[in-house]
Amino acid sequence: MPPALCLLMLLGALSPRLSSFQDHAYPADELMPLTCRGRVRGLEPSRGDVDDALGKFSLTLIDTLDTLVLLNKTTEFEAAVRRVLSDVRLDNDIVVSVFETNIRVLGGLLGGHSMAVMLKEGGRHMQWYQDELLHMAKDLGLRLLPAFNTSSGLPYPRINLKHGVRGPETRTGTETDTCTACAGTMILEFAALSRFTGDPVFEDHARRALDFLWEKRQRNSNLVGTTINIHSGEWVRRDSGVGAGIDSYYEYLLKAYILLGDDLFLQRFNIHYASIMKYISQPPLLLDVHIHKPLLPARTWMDSLLAFFPGLQVLKGDIRPAIETHEMLYQVTKKHNFLPEAFTTDFRVHWAQHPLRPEFAESTYFLYKATGDPYYLEAGRTILDNLNRFARVPCGFAAMKDVRTGSHEDRMDSFFLAEMFKYLFLLFAEAEDIPFDVEDYIFTTEAHLLPLSLSMAPNSSSIPSNRTSDEELDDSNFDWTCPNTRLLFPDPAFPRSLREPIRSAVDKSCPRPAPYREPGMGRPPLRAQDFMANNAEHLELLRRMGVSLIHLKDGRVQLVQHATQAVSAVAAEDGVRFMQEMMELSSQQQKEQLPPRAIQIVSHPFFGRVVLTAGPAQFGTDLSKSVRGFVTVAEPYSGCAEITNGEYVRGHIALLQRGQCMFAEKARNIQKAGAIGGIVIDDNEGSSSDTAPLFQMAGDGRSTDDVTLPLLFLFHKEGNILLEALKEYREVEVLLSDKARDREEEEDCQTEATTPTTSFEPVSQTQTSADESAPAIVPPSQEEAGPAEKLRTEEEDGAAGPQAETAQDVEERDSEKTDEPQGDTDSSSQSVDELLADWREDLEAFKQMEKDEL
Repeated sequence: MPPALCLLMLLGALSPRLSSFQDHAYPADELMPLTCRGRVRGLEPSRGDVDDALGKFSLTLIDTLDTLVLLNKTTEFEAAVRRVLSDVRLDNDIVVSVFETNIRVLGGLLGGHSMAVMLKEGGRHMQWYQDELLHMAKDLGLRLLPAFNTSSGLPYPRINLKHGVRGPETRTGTETDTCTACAGTMILEFAALSRFTGDPVFEDHARRALDFLWEKRQRNSNLVGTTINIHSGEWVRRDSGVGAGIDSYYEYLLKAYILLGDDLFLQRFNIHYASIMKYISQPPLLLDVHIHKPLLPARTWMDSLLAFFPGLQVLKGDIRPAIETHEMLYQVTKKHNFLPEAFTTDFRVHWAQHPLRPEFAESTYFLYKATGDPYYLEAGRTILDNLNRFARVPCGFAAMKDVRTGSHEDRMDSFFLAEMFKYLFLLFAEAEDIPFDVEDYIFTTEAHLLPLSLSMAPNSSSIPSNRTSDEELDDSNFDWTCPNTRLLFPDPAFPRSLREPIRSAVDKSCPRPAPYREPGMGRPPLRAQDFMANNAEHLELLRRMGVSLIHLKDGRVQLVQHATQAVSAVAAEDGVRFMQEMMELSSQQQKEQLPPRAIQIVSHPFFGRVVLTAGPAQFGTDLSKSVRGFVTVAEPYSGCAEITNGEYVRGHIALLQRGQCMFAEKARNIQKAGAIGGIVIDDNEGSSSDTAPLFQMAGDGRSTDDVTLPLLFLFHKEGNILLEALKEYREVEVLLSDKARDREEEEDCQTEATTPTTSFEPVSQTQTSADESAPAIVPPSQEEAGPAEKLRTEEEDGAAGPQAETAQDVEERDSEKTDEPQGDTDSSSQSVDELLADWREDLEAFKQMEKDEL
């Protein structure tokens, strides 16, 4: 597809989405694209830390200001600025994320101000503008400043816009930890604000935070951890990568040099970058490591936020690894339609969500700018096609709840319009399509445009930065120029020669890298994914590593590690690694053992664009072949008695309410009435698959072979979307399947008869007695047939939910044992004790990592 056609397609998709926000969401912070209304904090079920980006300050409107100018929508920009000035309040009594408010709102106001000044100087537009957006930006900057009132200079992660940092009553001032990116991603916006206004206080505080992070780097590895204590400066999480929690810290070091012209930032970036390429980069992978043990991998998976890194490598001038990593990401995207929030080193889904993140599009744009290779236009077209095919819904673009099924979340983050469309537009646009020269600007991490002319503004900072040592100023750590890409690519086939090996590696799902092991230490240790509890040799290896098995009354098997009981310090370290791997596999097992199903609304006006996440049943049709039909509400709605509106249910998919009887009984009653399928909707108002774990609907304790129709479960929020559609349009047709279908495929989709070709095999077993061959937290090995998970059946409606031992359970058991007095130990006891302390810290870090928002 020619770039011009892609550009037209993009503009055709974007324009109605901008108006959708104005029509359905304004003045709310975000658009909810499935329910066509604005997301107002406090009126919708809490999403935890994700909601801290919302401050009742029309977030999406402010975040999109400079996008409007880039798209040459000057009239709309002028109207949007007037709306911001007349309607937006910044003194709301609400707690917000300092990081998100800085990059989205402060950055949006400054980007809008930059565009307004540029247009005013052009003499045709914004002649009335008198720096009003800049005055708002300074007001917001002053509201954020109290967050920096700590002994270290690192900011508190949250602040109340009206009251600042007040203490427990405002959920501020009590937190002790922040992520490295949260503290280190302030310098562009704060320095721009200082240089626009002439007030150095903002740049001073941002520089002080960066200086502190630099001083706290691990001096041997020159890496930083993911989470730091804002008072003591101790690392809380010592895993280090280029993704979630650290990403924009590195980005802002390099971009601060570009924007401000201060050599110090480039020196620091280059020192960090050398360590990243030595320890973290394992082309085409980017793996997290421990800052004190950088040869030891900290994870067996990668998160989607690292997709920005190839673009940063382009700015650095290191094109080859940028091409290699981008190609890996592109192949993962083609495997799953989108980058999953996290994926394993063999490219399987680890966390299945995709909130329409723009980082891959960003790197695609920068690589195209660097190489001119039309291959990256093809990659951009893939992104655009997938957005239109899978994420586009009547009122906007909906985040993917699960890339495996195509189901949606009622969510469209502000960064989608601020970044995704901006980078895609720039990728396909010709020079004459862009109303100004983007080379005169730097992109912030939220893709806001700050003018490079700020480097010539006076730097009146009153706080001198901490300079590096003489050794660190050596020219070997300082690249002064970026290479000329024309010299790098004399042969157009050269980039292709770098991509081909990556493509074949992803296609073959390359194996996980082996853990580092010192020479002479014997054979590699037992890996968690290879462990089988009925293997006598494996049990002996566990004993040597100080790991024992405990049989629980409910049929599960618990693993406990007691490092002092290992036969040697090396064996104890192997045991620590084994337990860490087992925790990760257990967590992954809990996330993956209940694959969701999809309910896709295919009738007018949805046409397959709305996909709802549904829970499966342990009985009935397996949905390997889809079932398509119109929905109708069963009477009685509970489905717990003979259906009285059988003439309407016959040949339809019946809607039922949860409660009053077992799921299997509901299925039998609607099947007797002639239904071709059933959807059970939760009666717990406000429940949502966004916040509640999905479960399988279990049987009723007797044979369910007689149930031959599919039955799926929706939480209240998703079910209400279906009920509202039925109320408004009367005839609503849905597709029940294991994965959402492309709209092109739907034309050929045939409704299946109620007799299934195969019976549904549950993905998990119900509770059984203790069985050594299948411990609860051990995943099935390649040699074992069948799942190893165990389920416990809930009493209400026979719902089955996952049960697996958590990291906390094992740590608590281990701490109980380590409190016992120990006898004399050998000379390795000190190192074993240190190892055990390290392990406990790493376990805490792992638990925190699971909670973090990517």
